[in-house]
Amino acid sequence: MSENNSDKRLRLNKLIADSGLASRRHADRMIEEGQVTVNGKRVYELGIKVSPAHDHILVNGKPLKKPLENIYVMLNKPRGVLTTMEDPLDRPTIAEYLEKVPGRVFPVGRLDWDSEGLLLLTNDGDFANKVTHPKAEVTKTYMVKVDGQPTKEDLAKLLRGVSIVGGKVAAKHIEKLKRNEGSEKYDWYKIVITEGKNRQIRQMFEKIGFDVLKLQRVAIGRLRIGNVERGELVFLNDAAVERVFLPDAPDEVKLKKTYKGRKVSAKKTNQTKAVGPKSTSKNKKAALKPRPFKK
Repeated sequence: MSENNSDKRLRLNKLIADSGLASRRHADRMIEEGQVTVNGKRVYELGIKVSPAHDHILVNGKPLKKPLENIYVMLNKPRGVLTTMEDPLDRPTIAEYLEKVPGRVFPVGRLDWDSEGLLLLTNDGDFANKVTHPKAEVTKTYMVKVDGQPTKEDLAKLLRGVSIVGGKVAAKHIEKLKRNEGSEKYDWYKIVITEGKNRQIRQMFEKIGFDVLKLQRVAIGRLRIGNVERGELVFLNDAAVERVFLPDAPDEVKLKKTYKGRKVSAKKTNQTKAVGPKSTSKNKKAALKPRPFKK
């Protein structure tokens, strides 16, 4: 391997993953199985670091391609589609909606077969890990239709926390929604969580005695699905990607809307403007400039 410490050195499995050849986990298997050589020597050490600029890397005898540019896309996943690239039973998968993506991407987290809504996909492993790591507490916002009408005490239990398969979880926010559709037998709710465990929302409502009839993820952080149609794909720019890490906090928004002391002195107004960059509705729209591709 290159001994020049001034070179930017990366883990071999990450370099393979960034090239679009395989996931990082698959890259580990390739290394363990002796499919990778560095400067003519077969390597088996998973944590090895290499210099992309100076080390000659072959995978199964073929030169490793240069890392792809980072790709970030948002898909409005329809119900009845698997969050996977292929299925042995030939069921519909998200791969059917990714034909226009110029490179290999993978889903960040999952939405189950019966759920729909915002699904992030990328080729950036570091970004995916940051979004899904529990310590990041990235908020996920859902619209939920349940088969009944939970009481205030039922909802309070979800805010306090309930135990499901995988551990104890709690809603960060929950509110009843007014919807034109439905009847007195069904209620709609907006719920915000951070954990993102398997079938978490469904299990949470089951714990208070209700089945989820419809589940749609409408936001990750402050990145919202908006008017993106089912099956539609949107490429995200850097500003839109950063919105993923801004918490969706409906209670704070309500507090601001109901705040009566709106009049401030000119001096205070100037101080407020000096805190950060000017934000306009035009800038907000630019944060997510859709380039949709329909199936």
